[in-house]
Amino acid sequence: MNAILRGVASATLALALALAGPAAAQTPPNVLVVGQIAEPASLDPHVSTAANDFRIHVNIYDGLVRNKPGTLEIEPALATDWTISEDGLTYTFSLREGVTFHDGSPFDAETVKFNFDRMLDETHPFYETGPFPLSFNFASVEDVTVVDEMTVEFTLNEPFAPFMSNLASPTGLVVSPAAVEEFGEDYGRHPSGTGPFKFEEWESNARVVVSRNDAYWNGAPSLEAIVFRPITDANTRVAEMLSGGIDVLVETPPDNVATFRQDANFTVHEAVGPHVWYAMLNVKEGPFADKRVRQAVNYAVNKESLVDDVLQGTAEVSAGPIPPAFNWAHNDEVEPYPYDPERARELLAEAGAEGAELTFYVTEGGSGMLDPVPMGTAIQADLAAVGLEVDIETYEWNTFLAEVNPGLEGKADMAEMAWMTSDPDTLPYLTLRTEAWPENGGFNSSYYSNPQVDELLNSARTSTDPDERAELYKEVQAIVHEDAPWLFVANWKQNAVTTANVEGFQLQPDFSLVLRNVSKN
Repeated sequence: MNAILRGVASATLALALALAGPAAAQTPPNVLVVGQIAEPASLDPHVSTAANDFRIHVNIYDGLVRNKPGTLEIEPALATDWTISEDGLTYTFSLREGVTFHDGSPFDAETVKFNFDRMLDETHPFYETGPFPLSFNFASVEDVTVVDEMTVEFTLNEPFAPFMSNLASPTGLVVSPAAVEEFGEDYGRHPSGTGPFKFEEWESNARVVVSRNDAYWNGAPSLEAIVFRPITDANTRVAEMLSGGIDVLVETPPDNVATFRQDANFTVHEAVGPHVWYAMLNVKEGPFADKRVRQAVNYAVNKESLVDDVLQGTAEVSAGPIPPAFNWAHNDEVEPYPYDPERARELLAEAGAEGAELTFYVTEGGSGMLDPVPMGTAIQADLAAVGLEVDIETYEWNTFLAEVNPGLEGKADMAEMAWMTSDPDTLPYLTLRTEAWPENGGFNSSYYSNPQVDELLNSARTSTDPDERAELYKEVQAIVHEDAPWLFVANWKQNAVTTANVEGFQLQPDFSLVLRNVSKN
């Protein structure tokens, strides 16, 4: 691997020279260089919450199950098959034999139990290596039992419809217990999984390097290595793509999509996925404690202009927390708030909020954030047009999350946010329930609370009838739209650009970056 790392270092130096002059950089042969939107926060999939991190995780780790490429359909991974009891409370998995972690330790039922107990059992000896913010996904798991060496059983405390899709999510990826035991709280810097690529190096703010796992149970990948480079500035990512310094550009700025599409040296990939871009509003205190003010900002912002002009048609206007990609659960009768500045002024006057001063947290860039600085500036201008004074505070992505996730109380009135999910349950359950307030470990940084929504969400995730689930989610969307705890903005059509010599690349509906089938000629 030393030769590969030397090649990567040489490529990085060549890229720096290319940006300083007319010479074109070249990425190393059979090494895929990915331009990431930010530095990862952790390489522990149980700790992370950002798609930026997950794009690395899915190449190092496997879960019991995974999504079939290009779909949200479940297929076997570390589990070869499974059975579900008639009452929906017991899931029994037969595990794949002969699999080892990258550190050489064996994969078996005990390792599966370790992973889930670590996240869910506060008495587990490695529970303190968390926190595990998305363990909400498995809150219904009452017990994980080792039936025998290669059989594991999950017992739920109630039927839980999203259980299999959550197992296929990055939070369901399986880490090496031996590595966790060795590195403890530093495990996120020393990851070990069973996936197609093995961790080699993490140089902060420069690169994460993974190499081919020749012993991968699903067949060794073609690529010799992948380099994930954090390039936070979108224009710099584009410049490096054009100069030959990276092979894959994710979350391409809308202004540049057409340029790449017209150039035979590049391939533009686009796909519709379950994405929601919004601005959370501080419902607990300040002007947004009044529903009329929250509705007013939804009328005040010209979302059609944001989608057409800022995002260049790469998104659609959003109407609520459940994106149209979940067509079976999406409420088509709930229309987006129309652009109506006059109605916004009327509501502000009724609420006595004319001229209110607002603090708006904006990020420089992050997972699915869609040109956050220009979007934030445009939103600021629209709100100023109806008399609201908005002060923008801009943060780097990981700093932004550290400010926003603990809640907006005492800090800000509104903050940008985006989520990409694989089940209609995930986003509203983690961000709109009363029990998901930050002090309870959730992501309801708006402090929104509606007992009816709480009841509907709890019922939806325990229903085993798809039609009933769909109706419950549609009702949630109608209520949340009326309550307006967010400024509803856009649903993104995700994109990526690859160089012409990259083959087998495919965007995934869950916004992950699965590279095991990619080659580079």
